[in-house]
Amino acid sequence: MRVSLLLPLLLTTWAYGQSTDGCDITTQYLSDPPYDNYFYSDCNVDAQVVITSPLPDSNLSVIGPRVIVAWPAGNSGIAAYFQPQDGPNGTLAIELVNSTIGSPLAVYTDEDSDNDYPYVGVQGVFSFNSSATLTIPILGSVRTIRDFAEGSSTLQPTIQDAINVTQYNDTGASVSRLWLDNVTSSYFNMVPFENENGAIELDLEGRTISFDAGFYHFEAYFNYPQLQQLTPQDVLNEDSQDLIEQQPSQTTSLSFLSYSEKLVAGAWRFLTYFGRDSMITALLMESVLGTGNASAMEAVIGAVLERINRTDGSVCHEETLGDYATYLNLQNNITGEEATAAIFVYPMIDTDFFLPILMDIYFSDHPDRIEPLLSREAGSIDTANENLTYADLALLNAQKVVNNIAPFIDNQTVENLLHLKDGESVGQWRDSSIGLANGRIPFDVNCVLAPAALRAISRLAETGGVYPNTTSRTSVLTNYTGWSTIAMEFAVTWEENTLPFFELNLTAEEASSRVNSFVETATFYDGPSNNASLSTYANSPDDTITFYAIALNGSDSAANDTETYSTPIPILHTDTGFHLFLLNLTNTSSSEYAQTYTRFLNSTAHSILRAFPSGLLTPSGLVVANPALSDSEELISNFTNSDYHGTVIWSWQLALMAEGLHRQLALCNASSDFVPAHCQDEYVYNTTRAAYNVLWDNIEQNEAQLQSEVWSWIYDGDSENNGTSREGFTTTPLGAFGGTESNVRQLWSLTFLAVTRDEEYA
Repeated sequence: MRVSLLLPLLLTTWAYGQSTDGCDITTQYLSDPPYDNYFYSDCNVDAQVVITSPLPDSNLSVIGPRVIVAWPAGNSGIAAYFQPQDGPNGTLAIELVNSTIGSPLAVYTDEDSDNDYPYVGVQGVFSFNSSATLTIPILGSVRTIRDFAEGSSTLQPTIQDAINVTQYNDTGASVSRLWLDNVTSSYFNMVPFENENGAIELDLEGRTISFDAGFYHFEAYFNYPQLQQLTPQDVLNEDSQDLIEQQPSQTTSLSFLSYSEKLVAGAWRFLTYFGRDSMITALLMESVLGTGNASAMEAVIGAVLERINRTDGSVCHEETLGDYATYLNLQNNITGEEATAAIFVYPMIDTDFFLPILMDIYFSDHPDRIEPLLSREAGSIDTANENLTYADLALLNAQKVVNNIAPFIDNQTVENLLHLKDGESVGQWRDSSIGLANGRIPFDVNCVLAPAALRAISRLAETGGVYPNTTSRTSVLTNYTGWSTIAMEFAVTWEENTLPFFELNLTAEEASSRVNSFVETATFYDGPSNNASLSTYANSPDDTITFYAIALNGSDSAANDTETYSTPIPILHTDTGFHLFLLNLTNTSSSEYAQTYTRFLNSTAHSILRAFPSGLLTPSGLVVANPALSDSEELISNFTNSDYHGTVIWSWQLALMAEGLHRQLALCNASSDFVPAHCQDEYVYNTTRAAYNVLWDNIEQNEAQLQSEVWSWIYDGDSENNGTSREGFTTTPLGAFGGTESNVRQLWSLTFLAVTRDEEYA
């Protein structure tokens, strides 16, 4: 029996309704102090409004009064930064209020526009508790807002100099900007609302606007083609419609991030296509997502196929469109009509492998959708792919995967493993500057994604209509009749020969010494070492602590030094969950690999059962990286609780690990002649089962955070702390540290709609 997890997740309210013109309206409110998030969708527009007011304990150098309006259409946005006029920083508060205008938001439309697209947006009323000044307006792209919020307050004169501040409706003010395409304009208008004493004063030369305390009606709108949102009913399959009533907050959020053309990654900072994010989401949620024409599953697969690079088969990581695309194109001396073209980037090495894995799962369950989906003509979004079909592009991707992994088949050396691309410092989901600790050969890509993709290609090659036996195109190979056998042989070679490159072994005594050193060295943690668990959860019977490097060094500077080149980077991590989720022992696995895999599974379970810093488990969740076993002050200083991929918690990694453990346990109950080695080892099976339950207990006690992107913790040693601290840990927003602000809703953080606890293994 599987039991769904109810997630109240912060303070949430949502509502469905219909306007007088029959247009369905959906609203949602999410409180994530110091951020209040309001969502509005109808047949005209989809928008998110974020109101930020500092809390008494906020870092005022990072968090200030602010209004952001963000639209998935064009990944567009408006930001208005305010400061108190008379009081000190931290005293000004902004609030969005219910009014006769909206509850609190309403649509803004202007159908009389002479432009190709009408002006659409949202309007409402906000209040200031004291006098305020609008000091910095930003209009155009969410990327421009992010550059300012996350990039040392970076503003581009080309963009900012085009902002106009003018008087509006006698008593109000308007901030507007014509985009670099010379067609689209953004507007942010404000006038006093039922506020006799309120007044707005403009400084046209300094382009600032001053406000008395009180209420103000605002309008935020632009003229840009909108996307077609998928309703909750559209996003989910027929068997999962009951989730709409059971989990209204999550399904409303999923709908806001889902469109017929693509699924977008997160609100508000990533309201655009990210290939990896959408495919991982689909893999974890395929049991509940809608299928068939105009479905969520085909929106994901179609968006990825549409954006494949036809020159080499690479899958697009991220698209840039709208005003920011024009800005970048102009910087690269691209002018004329081409200046407004979307930009597609391909820096990642992991994203290529997810596509065949996802296609294999989808087409195996829905073979009737192969021809309708793959016969589509490409080029509607990426015009470079005109005159190609989705089948052509899928074939190019499969060719790239097979060809890139071929060298390792002939010679299983570290040099022939998959490296980050030359000139790129990132290449998989840990895509911050230190996410892989400067490693060049990632664990997940080599140990999991490459063999999993090869197995998928092998099965797809046997599926009629996916890869043609012959083709007339000179740019691709002409014979695929042997792909099924070749790809499977390649997969086995990769699968059975890569884990040893990343395996690290320490005695329990050495591991304990390193953890003690970490506690003494780390500036962000001074709690217990919990190193007694190292002996309790060692790879019995020899007290060996086995774990797997997050990456190998593989740096160009070390290329002539074989020992340095192949050095495993000793960061304990959660990417082992990929292995449990995507790969299994089979009846063709060698006995040696069965032992290797069983040791790997046991090690992964141990890393969950051991409390931080000896393992990954904190009361706030599993941290995605832990440097405590590294014996390196540099790594400890680079993987902290304030780093985007440091000792922090990502929701989707919890779901990935939970479902991976579940799949391995379920194999032991499968009604087949083959029983994996770990099922026959009572200790490993029981350890895996214990890790599954400990992890789910932890997930359930952190349900309030699960739908957000990433969060962190502070260790204060105060187990009371007004009930907010558990075992000395206080769960804390990552943005509170002054680093990257977390999205209140992230696409792949909604996967607990599908990933649920199986009480059979309780």
